[in-house]
Amino acid sequence: MEYIRRAQTAWLSVAEGGKRAGKNIINVLAWSMVLDTHPDRLHLAAGVSIGAAKMNILDSNGFGLEHIFAGRCHKGKYNAREALYISSLTGEKVVVIAGGRKSNDAAAIKGQSYGTAYITEVNECHQTFVQEVLDRTLSSSRRQLFMDLNPKPPRHWFYTEFLDFQDELKKAGRNPDYNYGHFTIADNRSLSTRSLKKELGKYNKGSVWYKADIEGLRTSATGRIYTSFNPDQVILKPRELAGMQMEEISVGIDVGGTDATVATLAGFTRGFQEVVLIDGLYDRQGINAHMSEHDYTRRVADWLGIWARVYPNLSSLYVDSANKLFRVGIREELLKRGLNQFQVRAFDKSDGINQRIELNEKLLRQGRFRIAAHMKEWLDAYASAVWDAGAYEKGVWERLDNGSYPVDCLDSTEYAVYPYARYLLTGA
Repeated sequence: MEYIRRAQTAWLSVAEGGKRAGKNIINVLAWSMVLDTHPDRLHLAAGVSIGAAKMNILDSNGFGLEHIFAGRCHKGKYNAREALYISSLTGEKVVVIAGGRKSNDAAAIKGQSYGTAYITEVNECHQTFVQEVLDRTLSSSRRQLFMDLNPKPPRHWFYTEFLDFQDELKKAGRNPDYNYGHFTIADNRSLSTRSLKKELGKYNKGSVWYKADIEGLRTSATGRIYTSFNPDQVILKPRELAGMQMEEISVGIDVGGTDATVATLAGFTRGFQEVVLIDGLYDRQGINAHMSEHDYTRRVADWLGIWARVYPNLSSLYVDSANKLFRVGIREELLKRGLNQFQVRAFDKSDGINQRIELNEKLLRQGRFRIAAHMKEWLDAYASAVWDAGAYEKGVWERLDNGSYPVDCLDSTEYAVYPYARYLLTGA
């Protein structure tokens, strides 16, 4: 409420913070109050695309301008641009809608002056576009700008070229009408305390991911991904492994071209209490080994034949969905050996890699993820995995894949484990 109150007279209102913190809804409400009394007719709603601006500002999960001004607004065109017409307390207002992902998007708003502007996800927009919006409001009779953003690394251009300077002026007492608010999911009153604690319990609170997405801090992705990985707790000695009963057995295969092709044998103890990486096949087939894909399917089939005798319930095989030919080849090789029990499936990647990472990190944190001592490449992979700082600078959480550690072991493990996520998370 204090942020909304200050926004009524502020020249710049910036809502920054974690995801699902309510920043967008708070800003839309504050902006709508300004629009209703502003003396100027023309205003701007912008995002990375026109679609994003519509979704975040006009709709906003039922709390956007269309809903706030229901009964006194309608969509239309303004100089061939999409717009929302509002019957306000001070006459008709026209809110032009624009996208600003690319530098040349600035051309679409040239030649016009805006009384106010709201840029949602401002640091996802191009710098040239954002600067043009600032310039287009200079002649406003009451210049007021609204922005919301999820945090980026501290050296992102939006901070270094714009926001840091506003902060410095504010501290020096020379920017009194600058309104900044930092919000987190804890400020979202639509979530109960119980629900909030349950959801936050799924994150590693020491990770860069948690600091950025939940605490809403400006962080750089330089840390390890699996911060809960502790070799003393994870490594499983042969004697321990021999005494474990597996309720379910699964195999995941990541097919490499010139990179390694990796197969991981994963077991799940009774009640899916623990994930155990029992064995793996790690081979840099590629060009140097002179192995064709057909050669490798035979090698994997031979390996599976050995483990099928140890674990008669071994039947589930998940293969990289991008390699249909490998799936056909391995199925044929298994049938040749009379291993008819295997079901060869394409691994479903629709949930995204970060959800697979989150599952593994949670299991590690709970002490429910074990790796056989002889699986050196897998142990190295979990100890060494880091976020790609370059991708993070562009706003993407991406695991570094530059050959510095055996990332293929992680992919293969995820193919074997993630299909059982609903069982592993039940009651967790």
